[in-house]
Amino acid sequence: MPNYRYHRLPKKLLSVFLLCFQVGLVQAMPATSTELLTYKELVELYERENPSAQLQLKLQNLLTIPFVNNDASAAGTRPLKPRVAGRGRQLRVAQWNIERGLEYEALEVAFTDPAKFVSLLDQTKYPEGSPKRALVLEQAALLREADIVVLNEVDWGMKRSGYRNVIADLAAALKMNYAFGTEFVEIDPIALGTEGFEGMEEGDRAALADQITIDAERYKGLHGTAILSRFPLRNVRLIPFRTQGHDWYGAEKKGVSKIEKSKRKAGEIAFQEKVEREVRRGGRMMLLADIEDPEIPKGRLTIVATHLESKTKPKSRVKQLEELLETIKGIEHPVVVAGDLNTSTRDATPSSIKREIKKRFGSRKFWVKQSLKFLTGFSWPNSLLLGGLNEYRKQADPTVRSIQFVASNPEARFFETLKKFRFSDGGAFDFRGERERSIGSGNSPLANSNQRGSKGFITTFEVERTIGFIGKFKLDWIFVKPPALKSPYGERQPYIFAPHFGRTLKELNHSIEDRISDHDPLIVDLPFGETGDSERVAGSIKKDR
Repeated sequence: MPNYRYHRLPKKLLSVFLLCFQVGLVQAMPATSTELLTYKELVELYERENPSAQLQLKLQNLLTIPFVNNDASAAGTRPLKPRVAGRGRQLRVAQWNIERGLEYEALEVAFTDPAKFVSLLDQTKYPEGSPKRALVLEQAALLREADIVVLNEVDWGMKRSGYRNVIADLAAALKMNYAFGTEFVEIDPIALGTEGFEGMEEGDRAALADQITIDAERYKGLHGTAILSRFPLRNVRLIPFRTQGHDWYGAEKKGVSKIEKSKRKAGEIAFQEKVEREVRRGGRMMLLADIEDPEIPKGRLTIVATHLESKTKPKSRVKQLEELLETIKGIEHPVVVAGDLNTSTRDATPSSIKREIKKRFGSRKFWVKQSLKFLTGFSWPNSLLLGGLNEYRKQADPTVRSIQFVASNPEARFFETLKKFRFSDGGAFDFRGERERSIGSGNSPLANSNQRGSKGFITTFEVERTIGFIGKFKLDWIFVKPPALKSPYGERQPYIFAPHFGRTLKELNHSIEDRISDHDPLIVDLPFGETGDSERVAGSIKKDR
C-alpha cells in the first residue's frame, strides 16, 4: 500500500521532523499550541488529495505533536500506589480500547463513582448480594486504582461521541494528567455530514441524511491514542510509523471495486459499503511518555501506547512492531508497551454490521426501529469467520507455534520478534508465567502479564456472530520490561517491578447493556519491592469465576 498523503511535505523538512522526534529532541507542546482544523479545512482534506501547503503543515503538526496536560499534578494529584496484601505497594497499569467513547457515561463512572455505576447495571442479571455483582464491583475497584491508563480509539469532536473531547473530559473527572496523540483526522462524508447516499431510494436517503447532520462548529474530527496518569507526564513524543499497512485515504475513498459495484442489487448493499468505508488522513503511530518517581527502579518508566493496523496482513504488523522496538531499544530503565495490537491472525478484524453502524453514527436505535432492512440479510462478517480447529486454536492464543501446512499461525512471528528482542542494556520483555504470580491458568508464557484461561488467553474482543465458536480474539496486550530481567523466561531472576497478576476485566465491560466497549480492559501490577515465590494474593484479588 502507498504511504499516506500527509507525508507530501518537502522531504528535507519531513526528515528533520521525524529525526527530532525519534531522538526525543522535540519536546511536547502545550495543549493549546497545536491548531485544530476548521470544518472548511476538514472538507478540503477530503476533496483534495493535495491540499494547500498551509493546510498540509497544520495536518502534519496534528499528526506529530502530542497534546499534553499536567494540570492535575499542579492541582495536587498524587499517585495512589495501591497496597496489595502479601505484595506491598504496586504501580497498577491499565489498558482499554474504549471504542471511541460511545458509552462515555458508563466509562466515566466505572472509573470514578461506584454508586452511580451500580445504577447502570442490569438489576435482574446483577441483583444485590449476588456473586456476579460482587465480581463486577471488584473489577471496577481494581480499575480505579490504576495510576497509568492507556486508551485506544479516543474521540475528540466527533458527533458519534457527543462532540466530546473524550480524553480531556475523562482526565478532568478522574483528576489525572493526560497526553493525546492524533492517529486519524476523520473526513469520511458520513462523519462530515456530506454523504448523499447515492443509489438508495429517495425516502431512505432523506432519513439517512437527517441522521448524519452535524454541528460544523463543534466538529473537530480527531481520533487517537491517549495516556492518563497520576504522575506528571514528561518527554511526550508522538511518532507515526513509517510502515502503514493500509491507505486510509486513497483506498477507502476509492471504495469497492467496479466488480463489486456491478453486483449491487439493492440499496442496502450500497449502505453496507458506506458503513464499512472510513476515509481518514493519518496513520498508525506510537505515543511515548516518561514518568519519574524515586520508588521506580532507576527512577523512571517509559510508557509506550500504540494501536497497530487491523486492515493489513500480520507481516505488516511485525514491521510496525520492529519500528517500535527500534525506537525504544536504547532505553535502560523499565518500559511498558500497551495497546490494541490487532493480533487477529488475519488481514482485518471481523466485526458486525450492527456494531459498525453504532461506531459510525453513535447509536443504532434509529436503525433498529426504522431501517431493519439495512440490518438483515448480510453474510458479513460470517464470511470472514472460517471454521476449523486451527481457527479455534489461534483466536484465543495468537502466540501458538506455526506449523506449516498443518496448523499455520501468521501471528507467531510477532511474538517471536518480541521474545527475541533485547534492549541495549541486555534487558528483555517479561514472558514469564507462574501460578504464584498470575490469575487463572498459570505456568504458561506471558501469564503474569496477560490473563490466561483454560484454553489460551482470556479474549479481549468479541464479534456478534451466529455461527460456530469463532468470534473472540485476544487483540489487546500489556508487555513489560522489568529493570533486571535478561531473558524472557529468566528463572531465579528478580521480580521487582515485573508484571504480576495481569487480568482482563471482562465482567466489568459486559455489565451494562450492549457493553461499555467492544474491547475489554486489562490491568497489571508492578510491585515496587521484591515478592517471594510463596506469596500469593492472600485473597486480595480473587480468581475470576
